[in-house]
Amino acid sequence: MSRNKMRILSIILCLLVGLSFGAPKKTDAQIKEQRTALKKLETDLAKKRKELALLETEEKGVLNTISLLDQNLNQTRTYIQELSKSEILVQGAVRQLSRDLDSLDRQIRERKEVMRKRIRTLYEKGRSSEAEVLYGLLTQKGNPERQVYWVHHLLYQDQEQVNTLLRLMRERDEKKKQEISHLQELSQLRHKKNAEEKGLVTQMSGQEKMLLSLKHDKAMQRRALEEFERNQKTMLALIKKLEEKRKKELAAAKKAEAERKAKKAKEKKKKAKEKVVEKPKPTVTTTLKGPKCMPLEGEVISRYGLQEHPVLHIATRNLGIEIRGKRGKMVKAAAPGTVVMVSEIDGRGPSVIIEHEGGTYSVYGHLRSIRVQEGKVVQKCEEIGEVGDIASLNGIKLYFQVSEGTQTVDPLQWLKEK
Repeated sequence: MSRNKMRILSIILCLLVGLSFGAPKKTDAQIKEQRTALKKLETDLAKKRKELALLETEEKGVLNTISLLDQNLNQTRTYIQELSKSEILVQGAVRQLSRDLDSLDRQIRERKEVMRKRIRTLYEKGRSSEAEVLYGLLTQKGNPERQVYWVHHLLYQDQEQVNTLLRLMRERDEKKKQEISHLQELSQLRHKKNAEEKGLVTQMSGQEKMLLSLKHDKAMQRRALEEFERNQKTMLALIKKLEEKRKKELAAAKKAEAERKAKKAKEKKKKAKEKVVEKPKPTVTTTLKGPKCMPLEGEVISRYGLQEHPVLHIATRNLGIEIRGKRGKMVKAAAPGTVVMVSEIDGRGPSVIIEHEGGTYSVYGHLRSIRVQEGKVVQKCEEIGEVGDIASLNGIKLYFQVSEGTQTVDPLQWLKEK
């Protein structure tokens, strides 16, 4: 066989080895990433379940309790989905390790057979024949590099055979340990998944019982309605406070501008002989002119104004709208402005309030995570956070509200204004 053919075969062998044993590295990285995601979910679930247990021992808000129940249900469903993903990944890793072990077992058997034949040859003929070959190579004329190569090959081929066999056996031991570890992890994942699926049924049953009680218990209905109205007043009070702050800042800015102009007028009188040409001020156009950005793509499940409450099933006045969301979807700023509040708001959960040109405010509630800080200037359609279900009564959604000054307006109409 020519040297070129040998080289090609060596490259093909290397590629085959890479394909056979490269896949588990990628899978192991995915499993590690999935473990991190599961750990975070487990931490969040433990926190929410602790809050729910605390609410059950104290007389807390009805809507708040239902909200936490709903969050627990959604997080439990997500956790079960992630457990299933982990289960599939680990199963794949176990199957790959099983194939690798079979391949290694085959290579070890082949190596052992080669060594067995080699030992038998040495036993029968000794090393005298090899000594003669070595003497011939060292005394004959020819290419010195080629002679050195073959001398080295004959002297060390037995040692290489042993080293290769030892390497294969160590690799097999390591992969066997990995297989045992993955099988244990797979068993734990299935146990957790089974327990969570049973817990989900219990949680759903508990939520149904509470909603049924709310439907027939007048006292509970009254407390829930009071809580809803209190949350609405809190929201309006926040906007009023922000508007008062804006007006004070505007008045202070006007006063400072008047003082600056007065000072400039005095300086102008002193320099009456000098001709001062004042540059024209640039015209500032309102940043709210033009199309706005829908903060979240999804179905509008609750509109502005009088609507039937999803839990109380009575007419309540909505200050904004609610848009159905999906886990991982990002919420965007409807128009350019400045973030004036990042806070937890009763009935709205983690929220962001943006002030726009002319004292218009947009509110984004039930956020799972927030990407902006107070004081940040945001552009139209800039991502400000991830939609979630915190303080929501009916799953993952965005609460979106718009106020012009202290007066709320229909967000859908405001978005359409040019």
